Amino acid sequence: MTDPVGKLPSELDQLPDRDPEETAEWAASLDAVTKAAGPHRAAYLMRRSLQHAEGAGLALPKLLETDYVNSIPTAAEPDFDGDLEMESRITAWNRWNAAAMVTRGSRFGVGGHIATFASAAWLYETGFNHFFRGKEGDGSGDQLYIQGHASPGIYARAFLDGRLSEQQLDNFRQEAGGEGLPSYPHPRRLPWLWEFPTVSMGLGPLSAIYQARFNRYLTNRSIKDTSNSHVWAFLGDGEMDEPESTAALALAAREQLDNLTFVINCNLQRLDGPVRANFRVVQELEGAFRGAGWNVIKTLWGNAWDELFQLDTTGALVRRLREVPDAQFQTYATRDVAYIREHFFGAEPALAELAKLLTDAKIAECFYTSRGGHEARKVYAAYRAAVEHKGAPTVILAQTVKGYTLGKGFESKNANHQMKKLSTDEFKSMRELLGLPIPDSAFADGLVPYGHPGADSPEVRYLQERRAALGGPAPARRVHAVALPEPEERAFAALKKGSGKQEMATTMAFVRLVKDLMRDKQTGKRWVPIVPDEARTFGMESLFPSAGIYSPLGQTYEPVDRDQLMYYKEAKDGQILNEGITEAGAMADFIAASTSYATHGETMIPFYIFYSMFGWQRTGDQMWQLADQLGKGFIVGATAGRTTLTGEGLQHADGHSHLIASTNPASLNYDPAFAYEIAVIVKDGLRRMYGPEAENVFYYLTVYNEPKQQPAMPEGVEEGIRKGLYRFKEGTPAKADAPRVQLLASGTAIHWALEAQQLLAADWGVTADVWSATSWGELRRDALECDEALLRGELRVPYVTQALEGAPGPVLAVSDWMRAVPDQISQWVPQDWSSLGTDGFGLSDTREAARRHFGVDAQSVTVAALAQLARRGEVPASAVKEARERYGL
Repeated sequence: MTDPVGKLPSELDQLPDRDPEETAEWAASLDAVTKAAGPHRAAYLMRRSLQHAEGAGLALPKLLETDYVNSIPTAAEPDFDGDLEMESRITAWNRWNAAAMVTRGSRFGVGGHIATFASAAWLYETGFNHFFRGKEGDGSGDQLYIQGHASPGIYARAFLDGRLSEQQLDNFRQEAGGEGLPSYPHPRRLPWLWEFPTVSMGLGPLSAIYQARFNRYLTNRSIKDTSNSHVWAFLGDGEMDEPESTAALALAAREQLDNLTFVINCNLQRLDGPVRANFRVVQELEGAFRGAGWNVIKTLWGNAWDELFQLDTTGALVRRLREVPDAQFQTYATRDVAYIREHFFGAEPALAELAKLLTDAKIAECFYTSRGGHEARKVYAAYRAAVEHKGAPTVILAQTVKGYTLGKGFESKNANHQMKKLSTDEFKSMRELLGLPIPDSAFADGLVPYGHPGADSPEVRYLQERRAALGGPAPARRVHAVALPEPEERAFAALKKGSGKQEMATTMAFVRLVKDLMRDKQTGKRWVPIVPDEARTFGMESLFPSAGIYSPLGQTYEPVDRDQLMYYKEAKDGQILNEGITEAGAMADFIAASTSYATHGETMIPFYIFYSMFGWQRTGDQMWQLADQLGKGFIVGATAGRTTLTGEGLQHADGHSHLIASTNPASLNYDPAFAYEIAVIVKDGLRRMYGPEAENVFYYLTVYNEPKQQPAMPEGVEEGIRKGLYRFKEGTPAKADAPRVQLLASGTAIHWALEAQQLLAADWGVTADVWSATSWGELRRDALECDEALLRGELRVPYVTQALEGAPGPVLAVSDWMRAVPDQISQWVPQDWSSLGTDGFGLSDTREAARRHFGVDAQSVTVAALAQLARRGEVPASAVKEARERYGL
């Protein structure tokens, strides 16, 4: 409905006006300003009024976009706490060595990126010299998420600091010999330096938010005081297009994570061109972050612009800056002053008059080099404001020039991300610009030299003194290995006894085990249950009242189910991280918890339980991030399998996660069939990940929601469970010469195999041995290691070959996964091999119908076994046809 003049009613139209006359006076005043001074002046007054109201604490909607100027005026900048000349020399050396390292490496075709660090050098140097806490002081130090493409600059600083040698710099991107430097921040490759892998763009900002949150989680649960730790995430403006980059902004604001700062290097360029060619990415990001509840600091212009703003008495300059698109501003940085005078200042008469007051040198300085992100004082002011702000996270939008100081051939060029080297002449020009004492003779061998002022030089002493005052070198990764004591056997013993006549799904068995382990007096508090909503689907609601759901606010409401035994309980010291509908957020939680042993020196045991279909498939990139970061814990794919989750259909039917998981070298993948197998696997996982000889691995377990009677654990099967295969039930031959077959099954498929064992014996006189294949992946891993040993002259027989050696008849493997999962081990099985699986898309139906559809039910297994035997001549071929007809296949 519209009002009489055709306008949509606003929210205010629905509120009573206590004083319409006063309201009319305010409106009339605005109209008068508009008429007398113009719409620009009226808009300015409105913006200033809103800013004043916000500062006074009035409850008004926030202004989402401010003028395209610095948030902190020059006059309001704090005193710079350092020697600016000294820091400029340090930054110059680091710029040089970063470019030299990549250029020298280009001889071997290994590439590298120069332009990113060149634009962001002061963003890093200011932090290293004044803000980033190291790990040798109190607490855990700061956590630095460094932009992947800026890694050469970090290596250059470590070289200046004496932590890296020239030889190591020359091995940039050449790691095969074991002495090289990884291309990007990779903790698995350089575990003493890097903490967080960031170059899969978008994962860095997401992980930084959840790391800051996990820091608070540790404090609120009284595990470690992390109040002195600050999380810094260095990002590119193009990277912010990744959906993960902004996925958790509201979480950070909602939980008031003022221990978190994003530094977004706004050089206005993606990898191939402008970030927002026809728009303004800084203003867009400001609106997004302000709207999410963040504190926003814009650091756009250097000191050279101060004169221009002082001359801008009409506001024309600010208006022009607000309207020029990014791609045009990039062009200004590459054109002559005459072009800028015509196309920027010529836009309106007031600007043209202003330009008459400016020299060509002043215009060139402003448009070519003077950006807020290139001036230490402005970066320092932004960082100081960020760490002092309370009640919300901060984002710093710092404008720079991509390729800054690398010369006109690099600066602001669309192709500079792909440009891997500078010529000798370009290096000499750079040397003059940076004022470095590198003689021409140093280029005699045709290679650009590294530069170093000397281990005892004023620059190195200053750098090291600064780092010592801040708690030691950074970035740095430290591991204080403290083995966790083994939990009491009681929790494991309960599952090993079986369930008797009671039916229990393996999903429930796992949850019951962890619930008991969380009661362990020594290690119970270190478990971190993580679930992306639907905890009740996985039977975890029993944990709500006992462990509590973590919330920094506690519980500010009375839950609707408070009168029930398993009510929804939130608490400041809650143990469960219940993330809402975000697998990416839950995975980021898991990574933070799983690497706390290194980040904070506090070992935590996370388990992340989810619909198996929405784990590896949806957040597989984060699984690799987890492996790279050397994370540990249990990832649990619940409601697993393609036929187990009845009625849910195509999108929920997982028949492939084990195949995807098998590609990750750090993932130990198990598909247990019984509760006692889960007990053995989890106990062994705790030993391997958290024992005296801890390994940098994590576990992927799949569990099922199909209730079954859980048998007691047979004698002597522990080794087979751990290694991936053991004979669960040997067949009893009806006669001595009865045909025989070996049925290998994993997970819920064990029940189809056991039924097929009965059918084969009763209907066809065939004896079948049923084997539980707890891990196709571990069997394959062991076999591959044996093959590698053979190349070294060592003769080792794979475990799967040993286990099946001498077992009579062919082998038939069956699972609720696609055939490629069990087929991973086929080449090391000495018998004839065939497999059944759930290849194809899932579908909605009963379990029985779905299994018949995929040909994996007991009757299908029976027919497949007979077909194998018929090929070998051990049963008549007619038996196969007869079996198909009898079972209705």
